[in-house]
Amino acid sequence: MKFGMNLLLWTGELHDGMLPVLESIKRLGYDGVELPIFNTELDYAAWGKRLDSLGLLRTAVTVRGADDNPISSDPAIRARGVELTRKVLDCCEAVGATTLVGPYHSALGHFSGKGPTADEWKWGIDSMRQVAEHAAKTHVMLGVECLNRFETYLLNTHADSARFVREIGHPNCRMMYDTFHANIEEKSISRAIHSCADVLCHVHISENDRSTPGQGNVRWCENFDALRQINYDGWLMVEAFGLALPELAAATKIWRKMFESEEQLCRDALAFMRAEVAKRW
Repeated sequence: MKFGMNLLLWTGELHDGMLPVLESIKRLGYDGVELPIFNTELDYAAWGKRLDSLGLLRTAVTVRGADDNPISSDPAIRARGVELTRKVLDCCEAVGATTLVGPYHSALGHFSGKGPTADEWKWGIDSMRQVAEHAAKTHVMLGVECLNRFETYLLNTHADSARFVREIGHPNCRMMYDTFHANIEEKSISRAIHSCADVLCHVHISENDRSTPGQGNVRWCENFDALRQINYDGWLMVEAFGLALPELAAATKIWRKMFESEEQLCRDALAFMRAEVAKRW
């Protein structure tokens, strides 16, 4: 098992001010970090060397919006979505990120007022298949992420994501599981995890209030029990949010600080994950 920390707790892009944070994450005992890739113009090859020198492995996360929505009825907008995710994959290759996760299947926070149409599903499959073909060239695994109904409408459950990636049918397109979204949408945690076992490549460890994992109401025993039952042995990546990024705080509806410090959250989250894994694996 590998333990990681998503950098969105601090920043939306890599910059020199993050070096002390990265050093602290390594010192605490994490294996790697999840890099937000929204700005594709950074020197990711140089950052790859820096992360190598720190001994931190990496995955990456990105999103799509209304202007580059891969399920838009406008072919030009769909094409832009595909192209931008391809650019992110190039950044992943340069920085050495092995997996790209996130809701890049459709526009984050954009709604039609109803569920996905047959055409939107088809457009989503076609767009992601093109992305997967490029992922193979960059040696990156796609980890498609479902989100709760308040953030997107194409994929809301993990069974939805599993059906989506099975229809794509590409070896570089798999899916991820997120404890926060599962806590909202799934009727059974165990069934949700078992429903996607054959296509699962990544796990986000996220508390119900988006702060310190293990200190809220997520059904942690059910989550870890089911992951053990399917013999999961990949990344357990902490995804927590605070007030550091105003635009992200607005998107995630975080209005108050729910932890003492980022270091406290990192330290306690890692201890929690290690304890739960030690009980089962």
